[in-house]
Amino acid sequence: MHETGADAPRPADHALDITAAKCPMTFVRTRLMLDSMAPGQTLEVRLRGAEPLENVPRSARELGHEVLALRPEDPAAASPADVWRLLLRKR
Repeated sequence: MHETGADAPRPADHALDITAAKCPMTFVRTRLMLDSMAPGQTLEVRLRGAEPLENVPRSARELGHEVLALRPEDPAAASPADVWRLLLRKR
């Protein structure tokens, strides 16, 4: 099951594209970016694949960060092979 956020896109403070990365580097790169951010800032992560789609939001949540939205980049496509956008808020 994938979470969805509000329909209106929110501007992110930072952006990260991990569509070409393989697990576990998908979350390693995400965590490094989160670690460099100030609390309350947001990060938009572009990701692709079943493992990153499941693991990156879960791992961020486990570290105490907030998952604000997870949605396909193209609303007409919603498979794990498509590009997804994950919006996180650093705690």
